[in-house]
Amino acid sequence: MSGQVSEAELTALQAALAAEHAAVYGYGVVGGRIGERGRAEALAAYDGHRARRDALVREVRDLGGEPVAASAAYALPFQVSDAAAAARLAAGLEDRVAGVYADLVRAATGTRRGSAAAALRESAVRAVRWGGRSVAFPGLAERSSGEGTGAAGTAPSASASVPG
Repeated sequence: MSGQVSEAELTALQAALAAEHAAVYGYGVVGGRIGERGRAEALAAYDGHRARRDALVREVRDLGGEPVAASAAYALPFQVSDAAAAARLAAGLEDRVAGVYADLVRAATGTRRGSAAAALRESAVRAVRWGGRSVAFPGLAERSSGEGTGAAGTAPSASASVPG
């Protein structure tokens, strides 16, 4: 690991990567249930999370770390059987991703901090678009309700995970 990066910063990067893995999985579910009206927005979010995930993988490797692997499957926080549930899942995914990026903003410095703040903002805006609530400080106080789940509101499946 680079001497210029703290352990806390690398840990926060890994948490952001884990959240992006879960968000990519979650948007696969959202895309299958969202319906025609939300499909373009779901696809844009899916592509955005994939791009951030890929950038985080490179960043962790560049710092000498081993990027956290995605799980093969994630347990969803509730059943997603229709477009309304898909939108609720998308809002929850974005809220939780914003929380992880808030942690990265606190841990990072310089350019990385600016990138984390931009990612936090994007997730907060998407959460509101999906029907989430607007909060003064996205990614902070509202995180307390997500205990027991993964960073992006999904928990890795106990029966299927990708070896690291």
